[in-house]
Amino acid sequence: MSIKVKRNLKAIITIFIVVTMFISYNVFFRNNELQALSKYGSRGEEVRTIQTKLKRWGYYNGNVDGIYGSATLAAVKKFQQKNGLTVDGIAGTKTLQAMGIYNSSGNNSSSNSSSSTNSNDLNLLSRLVYGEARGEPYTGQVAVAAVVLNRVKNSSFPNTVAGVIYQKGAFDVVSDGQINLTPNDTAKKAAQDALNGWDPSNGAIYYFNPSTATNKWIWSRPMTVTIGKHRFCK
Repeated sequence: MSIKVKRNLKAIITIFIVVTMFISYNVFFRNNELQALSKYGSRGEEVRTIQTKLKRWGYYNGNVDGIYGSATLAAVKKFQQKNGLTVDGIAGTKTLQAMGIYNSSGNNSSSNSSSSTNSNDLNLLSRLVYGEARGEPYTGQVAVAAVVLNRVKNSSFPNTVAGVIYQKGAFDVVSDGQINLTPNDTAKKAAQDALNGWDPSNGAIYYFNPSTATNKWIWSRPMTVTIGKHRFCK
């Protein structure tokens, strides 16, 4: 093999290595970008959706402008802290899923596994909302779900969603079988909003319909708000 051929072969191999490294770097970089999704400095509809949800839940007080600035960054960190997520201010896959925002490009097996427990709570809570509050204003449906979650945090009640819902005598829909009905999309969204921190009940742990209530004790509970046909109280 001549020296010239050897030199050409080395040049071709060198170019091949450089091109391969360049492609690998770009794939790695792009995958990391997909993992990161929205973060400080990002702009667009996803950021607007994040801001809208965080503002509704009380984490964000700024303008819904689609710009991921310092106020949005701080709000995301507050949300992450309250929901047991890594507090890095980046709206990655797990954070977006916790907000009820799904992006197929960012999904992976670990995030799907980590959300399985939450999906069970979401399903059961959705069925409770549908059975107890279908036909009520959307805010009222979220409030019903929030009551369940407020009970989970209260030492006087079971400390799981299932425990609260299936506690003996707690909800009529359990005893009459409506808990087994298939929830609609509205009930699912209301349950997700409550799980994400929205509480229109203002911390209530009870609710009832004044038009049909027969329990005198429930009337003695301090009222927090009335939404639709339901009166919420502590």
